[in-house]
Amino acid sequence: MQYGRRGRGEERRGFGPRRFPPKPVDIGKEYDVEIQETSRRGEGIARIKGLVCFVRDTKPGEHVRIRIIRISRRFAEAEVVGKAEAAPAEEEVEEAAEEEEETEESEE
Repeated sequence: MQYGRRGRGEERRGFGPRRFPPKPVDIGKEYDVEIQETSRRGEGIARIKGLVCFVRDTKPGEHVRIRIIRISRRFAEAEVVGKAEAAPAEEEVEEAAEEEEETEESEE
């Protein structure tokens, strides 16, 4: 068993600097999110592609539009810009698809 310095060919195992993947958000961009839970400090917590986002003055269950104001290694902070835009109901999407098919058939 050797103690002391490692030779040149030996690799260092395990205790290197941790590399964090690129963030799925950018500062200044806006996102529609659902607040999932509350932090210890009382801020709402939303997740964007797995990245935790802290949003002030929100409660669980709210759908809001946020703007990213700060990005850290493991989380982001955001502010509320307004209410999230409502996504169209599935029935409306299906009806729109049927109408498009009908117009394509009539054009041929």
